[in-house]
Amino acid sequence: MEEPQFILKSLREQVYEYLKREMNDGRLKQGAFLNLNEISKELGMSKTPLRDALFQLEAEGFVTIYPRRGVMVNQLDLETIRNIYEILGALEGSVMVHVALKFREEDAKRMYLLNEGMKASLEENDFDLFYRQNLEYHDTYLGLSENGDLLHTVKILKERLYDFPRNKGFVREWEINSTREHDDLVELVSRKDFNGAAEFIRDVHWSFSVQERFIRKYYFARQNELDEKKGA
Repeated sequence: MEEPQFILKSLREQVYEYLKREMNDGRLKQGAFLNLNEISKELGMSKTPLRDALFQLEAEGFVTIYPRRGVMVNQLDLETIRNIYEILGALEGSVMVHVALKFREEDAKRMYLLNEGMKASLEENDFDLFYRQNLEYHDTYLGLSENGDLLHTVKILKERLYDFPRNKGFVREWEINSTREHDDLVELVSRKDFNGAAEFIRDVHWSFSVQERFIRKYYFARQNELDEKKGA
């Protein structure tokens, strides 16, 4: 009988995942300083694994450690989003070119079916499913890459965009537009135009200037409303 496999995680990994969940659920707010004593007490452990986890989160851009002041959860401002979009466009476009020889008709079909699922999720107002299908759509070609460092960078940057915290609603116009872009990308890879697909990913799908009007609605609509009321 085969022995069961257990995955043992270090205290640092456990604390890291805990803090990420707290940010995802919105309990750790952007711009707020963390109460390390309270977190350590709540987790029932020393501050050493907490500090180690925070060093990793700082390296990934989620927090900033200020000497003698504390640890602040970073804000996802417009400039940060612009930079992330530029990086993701370059990296995903690069992957598309480099995996061209591995790409199969089944991969194009899978992208098509996932995008059709995204459209159905929109009709059902199922944001969580739409979110998962969107990641799986992109992972269809990203998963063909053997560049682990690149894939890790893409994963972290998308977490900063989507899980900071995770919004529970749509900007429907943006999501509809996104599925149309996905259709265009499927068409390009189906024709084996991988250079064109890479350019489309970089210059349209992950272009900040192309997506900016949607980005402002999705991330900053509430702040825009407050600013408009102040100016009224």
